[in-house]
Amino acid sequence: MAESARQIADELRDRIQSGELAPGARLPGEPALVREYGVAKETARRALTLLVTEGLAVRRRGSGTYVREFRPIRRVANRRLAQEGWGSGRSIWAADLGERPLSVTDLKVYETTAPDHVARVLNLAEDTPVVIRDRVFVVEGEPVQAATSYLPAELVRDTAIAQPDTGPGGTYARLAELGLKPVRFTEELRARMPSQAEAERLHLAEGTPVVEIWRTAFTEDDRAIEVNKMLLDAGVYVMEYHLNS
Repeated sequence: MAESARQIADELRDRIQSGELAPGARLPGEPALVREYGVAKETARRALTLLVTEGLAVRRRGSGTYVREFRPIRRVANRRLAQEGWGSGRSIWAADLGERPLSVTDLKVYETTAPDHVARVLNLAEDTPVVIRDRVFVVEGEPVQAATSYLPAELVRDTAIAQPDTGPGGTYARLAELGLKPVRFTEELRARMPSQAEAERLHLAEGTPVVEIWRTAFTEDDRAIEVNKMLLDAGVYVMEYHLNS
């Protein structure tokens, strides 16, 4: 009996995870899968697409489908937001990447009226301006995350936070210097499919989901000081949390 696309993808995934198919190796093409498994071409295509959407494989136009060489990013929320990191001048990305290269593209820093939902979280009056920092983070040449931060303009407009380069430790270090040190954070996560514009911005393969995270930073007096919307390529992230009972 012919196997399903999911069964074929499972077998190919096992071969990838065992190392039989190494990073950069070419996966069997649709004709080979049709012959090996006795399935229709569309079933073979769906099997390969499943691996692409999981972040295990990439398609190269006119060449085939290959095992993805990009190593997953392990995002440990508890560690990346620890004060000993940004408080000592390190980027919060250092906790995720170690020595892996990081760059920022499509950076825009501007002031505008706060969206309604952001104004509610920041406890701002209607039409209150915020400083927005909008950018895409690129790791080893691959866009992995788009992020948009919102901060009350009256507090940060004449500071490094409103400049392209916020300096060592980033936004949280600058807030601390202003007497607005973040001491706790909340994050809300959901998985969804991206819009066309989002998929193009992150160079996502067709059918690849994203993880949307809304993070709010709070000061010691429980004031919400920053809202950050992050959109992550679900195929390149492992989310890790350390929870105490």
